[in-house]
Amino acid sequence: MKFMEADMAAYAESMPLESAPGTVWNYHDGNTLILSHLIRNAVGGNPSEVLRFARRELFALLGMRHVTLQLDGAGTVEGSSEMLKSARDWARFGQLYLNDGVAGGRRILPEGWVGYSASATQNAWVGIGAGFWSNQGDSFGATYRVEHGWPRDAFFAKGTIGQYTIVIPSEQMVIVRLGRSPNWPPEADGVFDLVRDVVAATREKGKVAGAN
Repeated sequence: MKFMEADMAAYAESMPLESAPGTVWNYHDGNTLILSHLIRNAVGGNPSEVLRFARRELFALLGMRHVTLQLDGAGTVEGSSEMLKSARDWARFGQLYLNDGVAGGRRILPEGWVGYSASATQNAWVGIGAGFWSNQGDSFGATYRVEHGWPRDAFFAKGTIGQYTIVIPSEQMVIVRLGRSPNWPPEADGVFDLVRDVVAATREKGKVAGAN
C-alpha cells in the first residue's frame, strides 16, 4: 500500500475485513488513510482544499508555521505518517492535547476527545489509544513504560524512525524528540532516560521554587 499503490486509500478500502470490528487489534496505516480520504471528500475533494482546511482550522490557530503534509499519488494526505514539522511545531501540536483540545481560548477538538485519544484500546498489547500510544491500561507496552519511569497518564505520537511528541498532563509537560530512535531494544533509543530525567528535573525545580 505505502510503496506500490498510487491511491493508498482506495487500496485500503478494497481490502476485505479479516475480523469483526472491535474484536482484534493490529497496527495498520490503512484505517488512517481511509479517514484521510473521507476528510478530503468532506472539504472539497481535492488536495488544495485539504491543505487549505488543515492550515485554516489547525495549523494557523496553533501557530504551526513549518508543516509539510505528504500526499499519495492520488492526492490524498497520507495522514498515518509523513507529516513533517519543526520541533517547535510538534510541541505546539502536543500543547493542544495538553490543554484538552483548546488553543487561544478556542475549543478546536470536541470536548472529551483528548481523553478518548489517550484511553487504552482493548487487545492492544503495545498500549495504544485512538491515534496515540498510551500508558493507560495494563498492556505490556504501558506497563513496561511505567516501570521505566514514564508517568501513567503519558501518551504520545511516534514517528516512523522513532520521533516522539510526548504529552504528560500530570506534569503539565510536552516533550519532543526528533532524533532517530531504534524500536528495539527500547532502552537503546534514550527516550526512556529522557522522559525519566526531565520529569525528575522539573519536579526537583518545583520543590526548590516552593521552598523559596
